[in-house]
Amino acid sequence: MPLKVAIQMDPIGPIDINADSSFRIAEEAQARGHELFYYTPDKLAYQTGRITARGWPLTVRREEGNHFTLGEEIEVDLADWDVVWIRQDPPFDMGYITYTHLLDRIHPETLVVNDPFWIRNYPEKLLVLDFPELTPPTTIARDIDTLKAFQEKYGDMILKPLYGNGGAGVFKLAKGDRNIASLHELFTGINNEPLIAQQFLPDVSKGDKRIILVDGEPVGAINRVPAAGETRSNMHVGGRPEKIGLTERDKEICAAIGSLLREKGQIFVGIDVIGDYLTEINVTSPTGIQELERFDGTNIAEKIWQAIEARKATA
Repeated sequence: MPLKVAIQMDPIGPIDINADSSFRIAEEAQARGHELFYYTPDKLAYQTGRITARGWPLTVRREEGNHFTLGEEIEVDLADWDVVWIRQDPPFDMGYITYTHLLDRIHPETLVVNDPFWIRNYPEKLLVLDFPELTPPTTIARDIDTLKAFQEKYGDMILKPLYGNGGAGVFKLAKGDRNIASLHELFTGINNEPLIAQQFLPDVSKGDKRIILVDGEPVGAINRVPAAGETRSNMHVGGRPEKIGLTERDKEICAAIGSLLREKGQIFVGIDVIGDYLTEINVTSPTGIQELERFDGTNIAEKIWQAIEARKATA
């Protein structure tokens, strides 16, 4: 049956239609006969018991510079919709958290993807703490002495904001690098959040693998190789996507986390693996499905919608 689908995302005008996963999800939904409605997060509201959004009926097309058409702006009660997608990018701040609280009030009668309760409780860099046997040595702290002790013990390390995204604010520090104090001052002057430090993995020079899981099952991967002179492999900062398969270690990691993701309603997830180590579990707004489709022909958006449609059919 056709579904009524609302997509909560950042402004649709500037997106790259050849890379944006939200666009591909919307395109596939439209091809399957589903009705689309688009709104930005600031248009979400609680109004005397109702969760509403002001936005637009949406039509998408794969034409650069002419990739969408909006109908007239309307206000809808999201409880009347079948599916709501949370697709805005982090930062994972109090605004983001508040939106998950609001959408909690209509889920699961309206299927919110991914489950907002568990998005809130499983942010990217924290869920990996449930799997210490799969991850590199890690510490989360605001205290500079704790971070210095980690640097002294583990040598080269990565230091980054706990709730950042897209490779922003990611620094590699060598053992004894005194810039740690300046970076600590910079980060702690911006907000009250702790930082995350992980032992540096030299295998990142060979790439940072993004593995896509749909309803807990791995469906493919791309390798993101850092640009020359870069430590970060994120495509936002020049990382180069490459075709790659899954190793036995990748399958072991996916098997260890897959049932939890499925149980907690995390239908579309992207995990990051460097060498033999899991570094992030991305549940807020994962990317990479278009690159994967181009490399091996796997229609990930189709698999995502099949999982959603199956859940709606049995609800």
